[in-house]
Amino acid sequence: MWKKRLYEIIFESDTRAGKAFDVGLLVIIVLSTIVVMLESVRSLDRYANFFNTLEWIFTIFFTIEYVLRLLVVNRKRQYVFSFFGIVDLLSILPTYLGLIFSGAHVLIVVRVIRLFRVFRILKLAQFIGAGNTLRTALFASRHKIIVFLLTVMMSVIITGTLMYLIEGPSNGFTSIPMSIYWAIVTMTTVGYGDIAPNTPMGQTLASFIMILGYGIIAVPTGIVSAEMFELKSKEKLTSQVCPQCLKEGHDKDAVHCKFCGSKLN
Repeated sequence: MWKKRLYEIIFESDTRAGKAFDVGLLVIIVLSTIVVMLESVRSLDRYANFFNTLEWIFTIFFTIEYVLRLLVVNRKRQYVFSFFGIVDLLSILPTYLGLIFSGAHVLIVVRVIRLFRVFRILKLAQFIGAGNTLRTALFASRHKIIVFLLTVMMSVIITGTLMYLIEGPSNGFTSIPMSIYWAIVTMTTVGYGDIAPNTPMGQTLASFIMILGYGIIAVPTGIVSAEMFELKSKEKLTSQVCPQCLKEGHDKDAVHCKFCGSKLN
């Protein structure tokens, strides 16, 4: 009985206790991420011990959370190798690895490992209600997005090659890859300014790429927006998580999981 109750608190957000757990976890994730970023500021080195203490407090909390999730879930292996299972493990592993890799000659390795703590921010995805909608919309529109990206890729290759032929190495376009880099920067309207065409024909082509870039920016937004609008028009699903396959998105009156057929709590 206690296991079922604990499962509802950890994996569900429909109850008051579940919401309180999610809010508390959300606050700790944000605070731990801020601590990781502040540790990289040299002017705050005098607070290193304080940051280290906070880090261990966060790590112990996330360790307890990870153990509890393993304890209440039915299919432990599936949870461990799921996306959020890996993220949960990454949130605690770097701090413990820092204890193993000690010594001045491996300080660089320790620093790299500890920086992986920033992956805790990925745990926030569990608490964003629109996250599932966006993920579903992106997945549904993946073929259109791939075609769009291929079209953009062909465009920058063609325009970059043309610019290399027009301007040449004397104007900074030393190779076709360098010219393609310029075309990407120009089409995305970033415009670093490190390379610029000097001939009238090159400037004309650059103007065409800039105008084309403004038109291209709106395309992926429209594709994803159309899919999200279609998803919103459908009946709203619950946030209940299946205890067997750990998937959510069930109908409000669902008794069994529509993915694996297991009975829902």
